[in-house]
Amino acid sequence: MKNNNSYKVDSNGFYGPYGGAFIPEMLYPNIRELEEQYMEIIYSDAFQEEYRGLLKDFVGRPTPLYHAKRLSAHFHANIFLKREDLNHTGAHKINNTVGQIILARHLGKHRIIAETGAGQHGVATATVCALAGLECIVYMGALDVERQAPNVRKMQMLGAEVRPVQSGNKTLKDATNEAIRDWINNPVDTHYIIGSVVGPHPYPDMVTRFQSVISEEMKSQLQEKTGRDYPDYLLACVGGGSNAAGAYYHYMDDLRVKLVSVEAAGLGVESGQSAATTTLGRDGIIHGSRTLLMQDADGQITEPYSISAGLDYPGVGPIHAWLNRSGRAEVVNVTDQQALEAAFLLTRLEGIIPALETAHALAALEQLDLKEDHNVVINLSGRGDKDMDAYSAHLPGEKKKFTTD
Repeated sequence: MKNNNSYKVDSNGFYGPYGGAFIPEMLYPNIRELEEQYMEIIYSDAFQEEYRGLLKDFVGRPTPLYHAKRLSAHFHANIFLKREDLNHTGAHKINNTVGQIILARHLGKHRIIAETGAGQHGVATATVCALAGLECIVYMGALDVERQAPNVRKMQMLGAEVRPVQSGNKTLKDATNEAIRDWINNPVDTHYIIGSVVGPHPYPDMVTRFQSVISEEMKSQLQEKTGRDYPDYLLACVGGGSNAAGAYYHYMDDLRVKLVSVEAAGLGVESGQSAATTTLGRDGIIHGSRTLLMQDADGQITEPYSISAGLDYPGVGPIHAWLNRSGRAEVVNVTDQQALEAAFLLTRLEGIIPALETAHALAALEQLDLKEDHNVVINLSGRGDKDMDAYSAHLPGEKKKFTTD
């Protein structure tokens, strides 16, 4: 069943009422340059040959679509994991940074800046900058620097300069603020590799296109494994939302597929310590884009909270704001505790340690009305190496055993 409406970006950079480019005058030439050239560049034969070659030989694509048999038995449905955790650098983020570093070179840029929360985008950016021999500066909230220390060390080893951000909540929002300030001060020679489907147009669309390789592969893999190229349910965690956008891309107009976006409820949606942006947010503008935004009665941004450094963003990509408002995607909220329990469940049943971000998507399985003949795909967006300190602090006791009963 196909939908007559499209959920992809329009010619003005909007998804319904969300998106656009609300930027300071100093950045107008940069955004204009990208908007005028990105489509022509990324779909050129030369770009595609290099991009596809690096995805295959450097990143390690295609990533497997793994039938998680013990997890399937536990939930009484056919559950498949799209193994983005097996990418080089351990997450889906590398799909986008490989594309953007080639684009930056085509645009003649030689200085790269980025923001990062969980650190995976920072590592992916530092990785491609090392590959291309370009200067790399990564902004990271000071709190995230502490809780994601392994990724900080990786970035430094790769030659990047990591700049801790002390303002605000010292997390992803604040890192993004500083990266944008840097770009305003260095508009000529610098390319900003935004890591999610946020920011001014064309970034949400551009990042989505680079991540769409996920659903492109998924279609052929599902056809091979199930005899049809679409799932009944497709789940992904959403902070800014790049892994979800990539997983949804080739299914957005296919109403046979139920899209489930999983946000971080933190200590509870109504606790005041949450990052459930779609549930708590109202229309607003953040980092150059109109979207759903957590804010107080005066329109001031409120600080989000999640145990997961990659999900505590007060906004959401405009594509996800529109998917929710239009009713195309169902939004599910998962608490810290539920995410931790889901992570331990997957680890004990399948021998896979997921990133805390991905653990939120796994936890949403408990909230779905699943049937034995349902095919469910979860985008396993990253591996849990970076989150071992958090997991170690919450290891279940010996008497707390997970079973498939």
